[in-house]
Amino acid sequence: MPKRATATTSRTANAANAARLTRAEREDLTREAVDAVLGLRRRGVPEAREVRKRLSARLKGAHPADVIAIGAAIAAAPGMKANRARWVGWELINKHPAALDHLDPTTVETLGAGNSSWDEVDGYGIYIAGAAWLRGIVRDADVRRWAQSGDLWTRRAALVATVVLNTKTHGGTGDTKRTLAIAKALIDDREDMVVKALSWALRCLVNWDRAAVETFLAEHDDRLAARVKRETRTKLRTGKKNAWRDAR
Repeated sequence: MPKRATATTSRTANAANAARLTRAEREDLTREAVDAVLGLRRRGVPEAREVRKRLSARLKGAHPADVIAIGAAIAAAPGMKANRARWVGWELINKHPAALDHLDPTTVETLGAGNSSWDEVDGYGIYIAGAAWLRGIVRDADVRRWAQSGDLWTRRAALVATVVLNTKTHGGTGDTKRTLAIAKALIDDREDMVVKALSWALRCLVNWDRAAVETFLAEHDDRLAARVKRETRTKLRTGKKNAWRDAR
């Protein structure tokens, strides 16, 4: 059995033996976290992340179901959405390995309900959807279904999920086949947020398979949006998204 599977099985089994929190305890922890984030004088990502880290430390040995419940409640809190901080709840789950392993396809999709901005989708796509796909919790068919959704944010999530497959810091080791399958499914989409995500997906793949990206651009030149071609070719040529950054 692969080492990764062994570690995951052991981690999940150990976490499943943890004592469960009561509903009141989960609600108290959720309320404390939300109040802490909303009460920050400076409500930037670094400051909110410190709140998440403190809660993660308190939940280190918690049952994964409790971590998921608390993370979901934080992400669903109206104040967190209003202040563009839903990512705190998703990151809480992501940074608790046993909780991430404990997710199932239905929960993964439920956690993304209500997304309506690029920053929400990107947090969800990286911390939940992409991480779950990388671990085999959601299937390729699930992500292809997202790519065919009538909701532009769900389509963007499908592309953002590929970023995890191609980013070392998120556990990715490069996945040309799955990345290009989703890219091709959305090649004709002209919603701005989808076009930008397609560019991002292809640029991340450049780090692993330049030749495949170059071939994809050449084969679909007449269908790809101008932004996608420009930014991806600049990445291939300079290693950056925009050439003007070299002059800075």
